[in-house]
Amino acid sequence: MATSVEFMEYVFQQINSVGDITYKKMFGEYGVWYKGKIIGLVCDNQFLIKKTKAGKDLLPNSEELPPYKGSKPCILIENLDDKALIKELIIKSYQELPEPKPKKVKSEKLKTKN
Repeated sequence: MATSVEFMEYVFQQINSVGDITYKKMFGEYGVWYKGKIIGLVCDNQFLIKKTKAGKDLLPNSEELPPYKGSKPCILIENLDDKALIKELIIKSYQELPEPKPKKVKSEKLKTKN
């Protein structure tokens, strides 16, 4: 089941107070970025944040699920109403996550006319 636009908008409304949050549709689901670094996914109408030590410390009893088959487990965020906790979770997780890899520059292929 793909995530509904309405659920993604709800998640965004709940976490947007952190500032500099963006999201993008990816393969029927959504990626969530904070300050340009991917911090989580919204899949099957569930908000999952990448697993970090800070995340486990803040939510020690949280369920861990892989967002899709073959992926690493992420922390399932079941309660989006505690905005202070969500803000702390996003900021601390962001600090632990690695910087995104630089994008490769695509070389322009030469076109020839036959």
